[in-house]
Formats: sequence, structure tokens, C-alpha cells
Amino acid sequence: MKFRVASAFMAAIAGLLCGGSVGAELKNGETVVFLGDSITQAGAGETGYVTLFRRTLEVTRPDSGIRVIGAGISGNRVPDLQQRLDRDVLSHKPSVVVIYIGINDVWHTKSGRGTSADVYEAGLRELVQRCRAGGARVVLCTPSVIGEKTDGKNELDGLLDQYCGISRKVAAETESTLVDLRAAFLGYLREYNTANAKQGVLTTDGVHLNESGNRFVSVRMLEGVGEIAAKKRVLRHVVLFRYKPEVTAAQLDEINRAFQDLQRQIPEVRDFERGINNSPEGLAKGFTHGYLITFGSEADRDAYLPHPAHRKFVEMLGGKLEEPFVFDYWTVE
Repeated sequence: MKFRVASAFMAAIAGLLCGGSVGAELKNGETVVFLGDSITQAGAGETGYVTLFRRTLEVTRPDSGIRVIGAGISGNRVPDLQQRLDRDVLSHKPSVVVIYIGINDVWHTKSGRGTSADVYEAGLRELVQRCRAGGARVVLCTPSVIGEKTDGKNELDGLLDQYCGISRKVAAETESTLVDLRAAFLGYLREYNTANAKQGVLTTDGVHLNESGNRFVSVRMLEGVGEIAAKKRVLRHVVLFRYKPEVTAAQLDEINRAFQDLQRQIPEVRDFERGINNSPEGLAKGFTHGYLITFGSEADRDAYLPHPAHRKFVEMLGGKLEEPFVFDYWTVE
């Protein structure tokens, strides 16, 4: 069963790549090393994210000769990575080093064995510098979660966010590629953990990845090295109209053209599409025309709604609708 799930996952990723979403950044014959703690150590297991990353490349680029190596050790913190970098990473002469660290640096503060913020930052900078000196480009990840609650009430949320800020700062100042796993996890959990469970959505125990978490992280890593395009969150604005029976075809044409023209007049509109109901289920409740407007942010939508061009369009609808229906939701594309 696990093999079938992994195969289906890799087939889905292969579909993304075959769609030409982005040109591959990894060159044939390169070596990628994933450096980290127990999350990465487990990631080299049968359904782990490192294995899924490697198997995906084997499917999508079977003749590339790209080597993928997991170099995770349970309990490791940034100082531990510094000590073993030469032996476990640079000895492989990697072209890319993915550093996924920080959980234990924060988590172990509870037992007095954490890493101070200044030592954490200095250690990350040294790791990046030494990898660069060894000829590798660096992909630096923020630590993900210590507890999956979405209301900010995981015990170490505040400290973890502080250390993620340090990771982002180091990535920016060293011009390393950033994979913001913290932001990605929080975004996913807000969507799919509305019950505010402390674990079980992407992790087994609030930290270590379950199968869903490994699949999620492997995709983020493929995005990080440039093998697939990173998805962006967008806001969909769904509009359904139930027109009065006396509205003519000519009037409908005028409305549809005017609605579509808002994309030209209002720069905040990223995309527009429309269609006439074609469902055979008989559940449309008389709504015949659907429109989908895409925004990049709530601020863009807030600029659209009072825009003079939109107000003029709403005035055009006066007396022609029996009922409108509007529904907005966030998604990724």
C-alpha cells in the first residue's frame, strides 16, 4: 500500500513537471545532500521526504544521474551540523546542500540543551559559508512546527517563530534559497486543521512527519531546488447570477462583456473566467451564469469592490437579477 501511495504521488509530481511548469535547476550528475536532524534521518526511510524527492527525480529525469543523499541524525542542532559537515556532507562533493534544522535548537531549551539565538545564527552563517567554499549552493529551510495547533498556543510557538526569523535573515543576507517550511506548514494547517489538533495532520507527534507531512515537504524541496514551480496563494471571488426571465440575450452579452472588461480596467484583477451552468444534477437552484475572479490578496479584492469601474458594472445589473450569490476562498495555483 505504501509503495502504491508513493507511486501515485510521484506520478502526480511527474504530471506537474511534464506540464512545463518550470525548467529544471538541477544539472545532470549533480549531488544533493539533505542535512538535518531526526526529521531528515527518517526522511531517508521508505516513505520519507528525501526518498520521495529522489524517486520523483528517477521518474521525471531517469537519465540525469543525480545523486540524493540523506544526512540527518536524530537530536542534532546547528552546532552538531557544524561538527560533522566535512564528514557527512562536503566529502560527497555536493552541488546542492539543503539544510533543514532548528527544531531541536528550540525544543531542547525545555531541558536546558537548546541553542542560543546568537550561536544559532552564527552557526547557520558558518554552514552556508563552508558549503559555498566547497562549491555547493545552499537551500536553507526554516524549522517547521513543534505542535500543530493553529491558534498560536503551541508551547514553543513564540520561540520557534523567533528562530525562523533568524533563518530567514541568514538566507536573505547570504543570498541562499529559502524554503519557508514554517510559513508553508502554518498555511496548510489553517486550511486543514480547523479542529486545532495538536498533532496528526502533517506530523505523528507535533514534530516528526507522517506520510502526508513527508509528501508535503518533498514537494516544498522540489520547489526549493527549482524542479517544480512554487505554488502561490490566490483569492478566488466566485459570483453566481440568477437573472430575471425577461433579461434578453443581447443584455446578457452586454453584461458578460462588461464584466470581463473589468480585468482591463482594474489592475488588481489577476484573472477572470466565466461560464454557463452545465451541471446535470439539477442542483443549481436557477443560477445560470458563473464568474470567477482571481486576486493576489485581500487588499486587491478590497481595492476592486469600491473601484468606479466595478460600481458602474453593478449599476448595469440594476433590475436584471433575481438573486446574486458571492463566495470567496483562498487556494493555491
